[in-house]
Amino acid sequence: MGEATGEVEKEDGVLVIRRIHVRYTLALGDGSPEVAERAHTLHAQSCPVYRTISGCVAITTELRFA
Repeated sequence: MGEATGEVEKEDGVLVIRRIHVRYTLALGDGSPEVAERAHTLHAQSCPVYRTISGCVAITTELRFA
């Protein structure tokens, strides 16, 4: 599951998204947490949304295990 929160600021009277934080919650089952953490570390470079907006919006992520 993923949950995103954003921080908005006013710039010249217009609301602008400045920061986005995405929290992923993963149920591993029999999976390896090391593999999941490695995928989390590498996913941004292959994510079209991240690559599109990361130049103008600060994006952070976190991975939690359920």
